[in-house]
This record gives sequence, structure tokens and C-alpha cells, in this order.
Amino acid sequence: MRIRTGWVKAAVFTAALWPVFSLTWRAFHDGLGANPIEFITHATGDWTLRFLVLSLTITPARKLLGQPSLIKFRRMLGLFAFFYGTLHLTTYLWLDKFFDVSEILKDIAKRRFITIGMLAFFLLIPLAVTSTAGWIRRLGGKRWRRLHRLVYVSACAGVIHYYWLVKSDVRLPLMYGAMVLLLLLYRLAVAVRPNPSSAASRASP
Repeated sequence: MRIRTGWVKAAVFTAALWPVFSLTWRAFHDGLGANPIEFITHATGDWTLRFLVLSLTITPARKLLGQPSLIKFRRMLGLFAFFYGTLHLTTYLWLDKFFDVSEILKDIAKRRFITIGMLAFFLLIPLAVTSTAGWIRRLGGKRWRRLHRLVYVSACAGVIHYYWLVKSDVRLPLMYGAMVLLLLLYRLAVAVRPNPSSAASRASP
């Protein structure tokens, strides 16, 4: 059965905005706890990883479920990962450091979880910029796919960033790490699996 993507995309888009609406509601109703900046930082960081994992799940899901139309959701989910990553970084730069460049640079140099977190975010920038059909045409499918493999590097860096941040209760970062590892192993398995069509063509006279 094929999925009708029109209304589903609208529903997914609305649901993906719910976390930011929820944070806004909490902010106006004193629902961010004793440390609002920390609450927002953790929430936006969690949603960044969630959307990264969801976007990486699309390819295996569409193949295993026989639903090629799911590919239409991958770009949206990836861009939402970038959106929440931007909110996560902005919270740190603005609400935590007030754009104090010297303090930010000291933090990046001294605190390794911030260093690798910055790496995870900046790797997403070229992926977000080149996510359009126009950029696929400019780069060519092969180069575009090679570039967008950086999403796995970003996801791994994001998991490490989370792991180094929490220090004690590492259950959530380990859960995200296990998901990313499984998805990466799936991709590697597909890459090394022989292509039946190419094998048949080589065997033919």
C-alpha cells in the first residue's frame, strides 16, 4: 500500500514544530524550571539528535517497508534537525554567553564537549544549504550523495557531544549512539552487498 504523502507531510511538518511551540508556551507560563537556559539547551539538543536519527532512518525504512515515497520526508526531517541545532547553538551563544566572543572561544578551547558539538553543527550547514533539487543538479547525484554522507559524521559527533556533556547518566546518549551505529552498519552492509544486476551482467557473455 502506497502512502499518500500530501496530508502526511503537512501532519509531520506540524508535529515537528510542536517542540518549539511547547518551549514557547512554557517560557510564557514559567514552565522552564529553575534554570530556563539549561532546559532550553537540553531540549533543543535532544530534538536535534532525534531528527537526525529520524532522517537517517528514512532510507532503510523505505526499502524494508517497500515504501519508496518515504524518501519525500528525508529532506524535511534533515532540515528540522538543522533548525533545532541552530536553536541549540543560538541558546548557547545568546542566552548563555551573550555573544561574548572571547568567552565563547575559551569555552571551545577548554571544554571538549563544546568543541565537538560545534563540529557536529557546522557539518550540518553544507548539508542544509545543498538540500535543494537545484544543488543536486549542480553537484551531480554522485557528488551530492558523497557530500551528504557527512550526516553520519555529524550524528556521531552529536552523540559524543551529548555523552561528554551529561557525564553521569549516559543512558540517553548511549541510546542515540546505538541507533546511529545500527543505521551506519545497515548502510555499510548495503554498500558491500553484491549488486545482483551488475553480477548478472558480468556473468553474461
